[in-house]
Amino acid sequence: MLKKNINKEWTLFLDRDGVINKKIDGDYVKNVEEFEFLPNAIDTIVECSKVFGKIIVVTNQQGIGKGIMTNRDLEKVHLHMKQKIEEKGGKIDAIYYAPELAIKNSLLRKPNIGMALQAKKDFPKINFNKSIMVGDSASDVEFGKNAGMIPFLICEKLPSLYDWFQQL
Repeated sequence: MLKKNINKEWTLFLDRDGVINKKIDGDYVKNVEEFEFLPNAIDTIVECSKVFGKIIVVTNQQGIGKGIMTNRDLEKVHLHMKQKIEEKGGKIDAIYYAPELAIKNSLLRKPNIGMALQAKKDFPKINFNKSIMVGDSASDVEFGKNAGMIPFLICEKLPSLYDWFQQL
């Protein structure tokens, strides 16, 4: 069981859509009204906040690159998400996003590790060997592996952040 070995030296990296909030099939969460937390996500992040030193959200958001939403629209969604988590006693230390289109192969877009490198620059004590990445896609797992983290995939076996945390 990994949880007993985790302390405040560890960092938790989380994907957003499909991990913290519901995905919108064929579309993007473009505003606060479309943002819906997954069941138990807030409570699980509150519990993770007690265990991990830092919690970082890393999310590909090519809806900006497509012109479907703006950086400001996304920032409003993220502010709302952080406020709701903080109201319950949890924390998100930082949110990094990649607005570029997938075809641009930006260093920021997962599975590339640009967002991890940004987090390390902002929080120099982050040690990727003491970091966990939780996501719901192959690119999230590859991002974690590429950065030297322990990756976890939310899938049928562990369908939610809550289920992942319980088995950790």
